[in-house]
Amino acid sequence: MKTILSIFLLFFLLPNVSETKKIGTIDWQTDYKTVLKEAKKDKKNVLVYFTGSDWCPPCKMLKKDLFETSDFKELSNNYVLLYVDIPRNKDILSPEQYSKNKALLPKYNKKGVFPLMAVLSPNGVLLDDYSGYSMNGEIQYHLDFLKKNK
Repeated sequence: MKTILSIFLLFFLLPNVSETKKIGTIDWQTDYKTVLKEAKKDKKNVLVYFTGSDWCPPCKMLKKDLFETSDFKELSNNYVLLYVDIPRNKDILSPEQYSKNKALLPKYNKKGVFPLMAVLSPNGVLLDDYSGYSMNGEIQYHLDFLKKNK
């Protein structure tokens, strides 16, 4: 009985460091440290998507117009994906996740622009970034950015 209780407590009380956020059919990681470990292991760059999921109209449209396309799905295989949400409604995320996400802003999104896609090396060095979306359905600039940095 103690063993079952211990397993139960271990499973439900430890934070899940490999949480994911599904965008379209693609799972994005939400834990920075986990992503870097995976990127080093797989020898891939990291694609970080900074979004304001509950307040940023261009973020919402980019999610639909780009991330749900077959072109993005194909290109995403070249990256380890990190989803960084900075919502105004802090109840959307756990306080711990919100703090972790906010801590990434000064390092990778100094201007606080949204949406922002940043490419990091497997060691967490910022290689390139691309901000904004005009919400007109034109995603070629974003696709070119991804092709250039894979």
